[in-house]
Amino acid sequence: QVQLVESGGGSVQAGGSLRLSCAVFGYTYSSYCMGWFRQAPGKEREGVATIYSHGSTTYADSVKGRFTISQDNAKNTLYLRMNSLKPEDTAMYYCAFRFGYCYTVPAERDFGYWGQGTQVTVSS
Repeated sequence: QVQLVESGGGSVQAGGSLRLSCAVFGYTYSSYCMGWFRQAPGKEREGVATIYSHGSTTYADSVKGRFTISQDNAKNTLYLRMNSLKPEDTAMYYCAFRFGYCYTVPAERDFGYWGQGTQVTVSS
């Protein structure tokens, strides 16, 4: 059973930075996709970034050049470095896991394992 535990959210002013972490437990597979999603109040959950086990990444257009997804295999941890944060980045952020490949456009329905979420609030 795969388990995900996020940390690192918080409140920052616009232009600031945060790093989210997601500890992943319970998997030993060599092919998997991990990702970050976010959900703002009244909006659907949207994909932010994904990373395949072999290292390839995808990003939503809204975060390209500002966010960086990475993984530390030795620590079984997924990261999301967020720079130049904007008020519109305010949301609950979730990490997610699926076996197999990452799709070009990540969708909530494609991921079977989720963390509990961590809140990111960006003030103007």
